[in-house]
Amino acid sequence: MESYALLLAATLNAGTVLAIAALGLLINEKAGIVNLGAEGMMLCAAVAGFATVVHTGSDWLGFAAGMGAGALLAAVFGVLVIWLNTNQYATGLALSLFGVGFSAFAGIKYVQEKLPERPSFSFPVLGDVPLLGPAIFRQHPLVYLTIAFALGLIWFLYRTRAGLVLRSVGESPESAHALGYPVRRIRLAAVMAGGALCGLAGAYISVVYTPLWVEGMVAGKGWIALALTTFATWRPARILLGAYLFGGVTMLQFHLQGVGVEVPSQLLTMLPYVSTIVVLALISRNPAWIRVNMPASLGKPFFPGS
Repeated sequence: MESYALLLAATLNAGTVLAIAALGLLINEKAGIVNLGAEGMMLCAAVAGFATVVHTGSDWLGFAAGMGAGALLAAVFGVLVIWLNTNQYATGLALSLFGVGFSAFAGIKYVQEKLPERPSFSFPVLGDVPLLGPAIFRQHPLVYLTIAFALGLIWFLYRTRAGLVLRSVGESPESAHALGYPVRRIRLAAVMAGGALCGLAGAYISVVYTPLWVEGMVAGKGWIALALTTFATWRPARILLGAYLFGGVTMLQFHLQGVGVEVPSQLLTMLPYVSTIVVLALISRNPAWIRVNMPASLGKPFFPGS
């Protein structure tokens, strides 16, 4: 039973990384912008967050630094694709490649660094409940804040005027512009918010999830988060569920190895990526369902006055 509690705890921890990044990318895509640079932003934020914690000893300052790094890179991306009308897909890929290289360069002197002793978190009484206590009630506060944020994002998108405006910009920027809304500034704000959340996810990886810095440590999680938005058909609640599903698949490989299941390690390492491909292939079999849920202007440039 203890091993299953550890698996559940690890699933929540791993799923939180994907959920934060995917919710940020959802905000981008609700405004009609596709950002393929999540992997690069997360890597730059990971080294920024780790370096900040090394020098200050504060996890929360590390998270803030990661969010700042992600928002800054996203702002550059936003200016290029929103004002200069560069191709969103090519610019996102360039951002991802830049992030991989820059983070490796900037993080060289932090490879051997160690963070201060990690604090432990536990809810009083609940943390001592057998099985559920260690699995659910001893997580980092950001795990619970992520769930609360997903619920808040649902309320924002579907119950507020600002959320309606954001969705209208993603559906028909021409109509939103005709009504007097600053479409470009709204899109830039959405892109920066998404970048900040990708940055938070990157910082969470290097500060909490695996408290160290290693080149390329994001290891494809940015791409999985990007796939999650399609998997969840652009719905926050489904993103949360999908993130924990993929987090569980990721952790399953270590659980199977721990209980002595004789499966080649390479096959287990493939599981998260194979499951991503399988899910996307199944969803793509119903293109009408995707069209109904996908923002109509997703990936399309907007030229005011044209």
